[in-house]
Amino acid sequence: MVVALQQHFGWRGLAEQIPVRCFQSDPSVSSSLKFLRKTPWAREKVESLYLFMLRERRRQGPSSS
Repeated sequence: MVVALQQHFGWRGLAEQIPVRCFQSDPSVSSSLKFLRKTPWAREKVESLYLFMLRERRRQGPSSS
């Protein structure tokens, strides 16, 4: 999930969507996963953003082909 979000939004865009330090300061997949494992509220936000991204991709998919 984190990799897909980072590829879609970039670290800066991800930090704008979910303003947590693991996305803002020296971000990496490893540090983000470590933080998200310990922080249920942040994990819920990431999961919600991921589902939103998937819905947007699905909605845009057929029309952009």
